[in-house]
Amino acid sequence: MATLTVPMPDPMRRWIDRQAQSGRYTDAGEYVRDLIRRDQEREAKIVNMQKQVSEGLESGISDETMDDILHSLHSAPE
Repeated sequence: MATLTVPMPDPMRRWIDRQAQSGRYTDAGEYVRDLIRRDQEREAKIVNMQKQVSEGLESGISDETMDDILHSLHSAPE
């Protein structure tokens, strides 16, 4: 596993230490890795949402009315 040294202000380091001491994490490194994993998951969700928005925009304008769409949702088999 690679090691990364990151300089940071004392208040940030104290925050990380408190998170590690909270019992949820075994050490500061585990806390930082968890932050990175969460950021990666968030980024993947953003990319997916942007893809869905693009697909929606590229699909064009529907001829159906909002009532037609709502009716098809309520009458769809489960």
